[in-house]
Amino acid sequence: MAISRERLVGVGATSPSVVMLLLWMVVPLGMTIWFSLHRYLLLQPGSYTLVGLENYAYFLQDPAFLNALWNTLVLVGSVLIITVVFGVAIALLLNQPFWGQGIARILAISPFFIMPTASGLIWKNLLMDPNSGFISWAMKSLSLEPIVWFSNWPLLSIILIVAWRWLPFATLILLTALQSLDEEQREAAQMDGARPIPYFLYIILPHLARAITVVVLIEMIFLLVVFAEIFVTTSGGPGSESTNLAFMIYKQALLQFDVGGASAGGVIAVVLANIIAIFLVRLIGKNLDEE
Repeated sequence: MAISRERLVGVGATSPSVVMLLLWMVVPLGMTIWFSLHRYLLLQPGSYTLVGLENYAYFLQDPAFLNALWNTLVLVGSVLIITVVFGVAIALLLNQPFWGQGIARILAISPFFIMPTASGLIWKNLLMDPNSGFISWAMKSLSLEPIVWFSNWPLLSIILIVAWRWLPFATLILLTALQSLDEEQREAAQMDGARPIPYFLYIILPHLARAITVVVLIEMIFLLVVFAEIFVTTSGGPGSESTNLAFMIYKQALLQFDVGGASAGGVIAVVLANIIAIFLVRLIGKNLDEE
């Protein structure tokens, strides 16, 4: 059967992207799975020993894994709640007409464009430092004892830093959704005398449902692999109180030189991320079908 010219053109046009996808994703994933089935230490380059699922069993039985998994879930869940709740509130404020609205929107979105390492250092040295940080200065001004954030509240500190960086993203998506609200629907609600709370619950919130779902899905993917903020502030400590899965895998590979064990952890993290992503994608599809 002869292949049509249109199909040949289509295959030729999509082939580069398929090849790039294979090189960029499939090959590294295949190498990670291969390493996870072997005992391979960086201190012994060239020495591979097939151990099957031993690395997976070791990783899953390690008490540090459950602690890192819990920290990851707490981090992701807390940041999602903060960014969605405050993102809706800030989007509602920025959607109101006022003088300097454009400048306010730019300032509200700007933290998202700061690199994770830079934002971590800003919070560590300028805001949360117990001696010279702005928060400590404000607490001293109120005759309060400054908080040693990264020693007493390490995971909370990471949550605040990450939420500060991702809040502008949520605000931008939700503000865009608010601006697409039907003006006739808004005027009808005002003519009927709808009060602010019912108006928000029955008109604004249902309209934002799809945008909130998109925010949760996109943020979830990136929050599962938070690393830079932890690296430049707490280094996973004290102990392992602020260690998530991504940082645990880093320590296993580059601090303990166990590439096999780290690869097993990476595969487990990928599986968990895909399970969550599939669940959220189906949730989005269900919401779209209902609409």
